[in-house]
Amino acid sequence: MIHIYEEIEALAEALPRTQALIGLDLGTKTIGVAVSDSFQSVATPLETIKRKKFGVDAARLLDIIDKRSIGGIILGLPRNMDGTEGPRAQSTRAFARNLATLTAIPIGFWDERLSTVAAERALLEADTTRKRRSEVIDHVAASYILQGALDRFGHLRSAT
Repeated sequence: MIHIYEEIEALAEALPRTQALIGLDLGTKTIGVAVSDSFQSVATPLETIKRKKFGVDAARLLDIIDKRSIGGIILGLPRNMDGTEGPRAQSTRAFARNLATLTAIPIGFWDERLSTVAAERALLEADTTRKRRSEVIDHVAASYILQGALDRFGHLRSAT
């Protein structure tokens, strides 16, 4: 059964409330990875995976998911500034469909527009060197994606 949720409200309902979540920023060359605490309140950058083949990338992600008892996956969805979806968004959706065949945990999307810009700005403000920024930008962007979703989940849950 495919367990991919288009609507953030439906994903919030499907997720366990006391399990960590993983946030992914899929790039063409790397995958930024961030994780939350088990209370789903704070996202922390974890690592950047150099992309190889889907099977190799998925095996690394499933290893993280297993070791950290992850309860859900948030994928950054790269929409265009006008809200439309292009080839990168289609690629992200294909990745989600392929990953969904390998794990039973819920998968959802979070609009990632400007997450890399925000991550870059934060790293510049922290006076991070250019070399270090290039090493960490992807998983810092993943934490922005995940934090946005966590904040939304918190808002949805406090409204009920």
